[in-house]
Amino acid sequence: MKSSRSRSRNKNRNNRPSGGNVINRVFDSSGPEGKVRGTPQQIIDKYNQLARDAQLSNDRVATENFQQHAEHYLRLLSEAQREVDARREEQERQNRERQAERDRERAERQERESNQAQQSDDTPPAGAGDQPDVAVVDDQVADAGADSGLVETPENSPKPKRRSPRKPRAPKKDASAEQSGDTPATPSNDAPEAAE
Repeated sequence: MKSSRSRSRNKNRNNRPSGGNVINRVFDSSGPEGKVRGTPQQIIDKYNQLARDAQLSNDRVATENFQQHAEHYLRLLSEAQREVDARREEQERQNRERQAERDRERAERQERESNQAQQSDDTPPAGAGDQPDVAVVDDQVADAGADSGLVETPENSPKPKRRSPRKPRAPKKDASAEQSGDTPATPSNDAPEAAE
């Protein structure tokens, strides 16, 4: 057997009014003819149906009783609907304010950008003014040379001239050509002298 303490805890947990979504919340209604269970709209429909049945059977007391039960849940439902509508209107108002703020910020940003663009149109672009003659500057730097007090770095030093590739070596002539006298009488300065 469960203790009464745990039962009361469960009861409080299940029956506590959460103040949340009353529209979809399921209620247990103890009416004159037993329990009716459902959302407020379902309970209203059920009590209205029971009221019609009682009216058809000419039971005015039961009809009034069912109508009062239906009216109670109708009040609950309309109040919950009013809260939902108020919450929705508040959210829409906040969204409109946020959107207006975003629009203001966007307009200010565009205005700043157009002002900056206009200022940049008024001032000549960088490098558009009088330019010093490059040759004159190079001569001044060359004249300053060692007097400038700057340390010589590889970036500042002139690049060494590329050497042209060597000419290919003259083909060796065979001994038979030398004996026949095809070779010139004066030895070439380029060729090394043969050791004897």
